[in-house]
Amino acid sequence: MIDAMREAATTLENRFVREWKEAGGKVVGYSCTFIPEEILHAAGLLPFRLRGIGTTSLSIGDSYYGAVNCSVPKCILQLAGQGSYGFLDGSIVTNGCDSMRRLDECWRTAGRDYPGTLPGYHGYFAVPHKSVDYSVAFYEEELKRMKEALEGHFGVTVSDRALRASISLYNEGRKALQKLDGLRLRRETAISGEDAMAVLIAAHAMPLDRFIRSLEELTAKLERSPSLSNGKKRLLLMGSASDDLDFIRVIEESGAIVVADTVCYGSRTYGSLVDEQADPLHALSSHYLGNSICPRMLGYYGSRRSFVSGVIEKGAVDGVILQNVRFCDLHGSENSIFERDLEARGIPCMRIEREYGPLSETGRIRMRIDAFMERISQAASTPAV
Repeated sequence: MIDAMREAATTLENRFVREWKEAGGKVVGYSCTFIPEEILHAAGLLPFRLRGIGTTSLSIGDSYYGAVNCSVPKCILQLAGQGSYGFLDGSIVTNGCDSMRRLDECWRTAGRDYPGTLPGYHGYFAVPHKSVDYSVAFYEEELKRMKEALEGHFGVTVSDRALRASISLYNEGRKALQKLDGLRLRRETAISGEDAMAVLIAAHAMPLDRFIRSLEELTAKLERSPSLSNGKKRLLLMGSASDDLDFIRVIEESGAIVVADTVCYGSRTYGSLVDEQADPLHALSSHYLGNSICPRMLGYYGSRRSFVSGVIEKGAVDGVILQNVRFCDLHGSENSIFERDLEARGIPCMRIEREYGPLSETGRIRMRIDAFMERISQAASTPAV
């Protein structure tokens, strides 16, 4: 179970994708959690979250992006340019952040320079930065436009019935992931943060029905498994895109266990369910735009802080790692505010800026984490005044 999920999390064209393609299925890559997988699924397509893992060079990515840019979209563009995303039949990019928004135009340009780089279907999906009546209405119109574009290109019909069935299935997946979160947060944690992150990434890299069955088997096993957290410091991982299992392994090798996260690619997407009784497109619009865990949404820091505080309390968290990819303005800025507010409550925090992909600095990161763990241990052993 976990081995299959680790494969899906650490490769692009994994065996689930190959099996889907061999059966005649189409795969559409998407760039952000604000793009509803339910619409792609209802169209008979396999949604695949775009990632930049496995890059060993940025020769192509750096050609279209300037130096002062987040390395996540640059790594995705690098992989597309060198043919690693050749299995995609379509792609959708949104304005999750400005660097990711530019992936749309950079990918289109690279598609002209490197034939075969751009999939047959490529769309841009605009997402508002606020969740109010008029922005929800705008987002719903964007969903209609995307649905019609998919129907026209792939020759399918996305009916309300199909959408409702997809919403129901994805709600089932959310419930299964919520159960996993509960097992991670309990005092006797039976799964490492590294393995948990593999599960969360696999949720967006394989057919959902197969994922749900595998996760249900895994959680049943975890309920009977011995604790892995004895004597280890319990950490919360926060911040920007992080799908590097080695990064979490370095954290946990220091004597910690990551019992929760709020990172992009992680536990950001399934805290609540989509309304299955409302009009499907309106329900999706209200749900996805109402998810304010991401700092791209303006004016919702208070609710994000309340959410994080709840996780810290439920998970008996000893410390928080606030990481962001270099030049990530959204998380880089908000992490400093989280550090201020959490430290004021006596919760130890470590803020670290790092590169994504081939420029990862393992030695420096390990040194920082070791120092943070020593700080937590000293704080725990110091008598209260």
